[in-house]
Amino acid sequence: MSVTVYQYPKCGTCRKAIKWLDENGVEYEAIHIVEHPPSTTELKSFIEKSDLPVKKFFNTSGKKYRELGLKDKLKDMSDDEMVELLASDGMLIKRPIVTDGHKATVGFKEDTFAQTWK
Repeated sequence: MSVTVYQYPKCGTCRKAIKWLDENGVEYEAIHIVEHPPSTTELKSFIEKSDLPVKKFFNTSGKKYRELGLKDKLKDMSDDEMVELLASDGMLIKRPIVTDGHKATVGFKEDTFAQTWK
């Protein structure tokens, strides 16, 4: 199995996810999420494949999220508006996003990775 990992190299969670993939023999292509953020079309696909709401794709602990006051603004935004905002800045996206084209995970939880990517 080969997957695509949208990640930020300085992110500790991303490093844990990459280590898990390496240790479990999962081949991957790593994409720098800030230099090459996913498009709105790609994000919509990941959201659909993950079965998670759009809000789960926001990096709520990130500096940019707090600076823009998104905690209060998201409740008044449509899903399409949220996806557009996510696509505009890779630092707003929770990471890593891992996909094989059929399913997608966001963030890193070892048990989720074991169920999804083994």
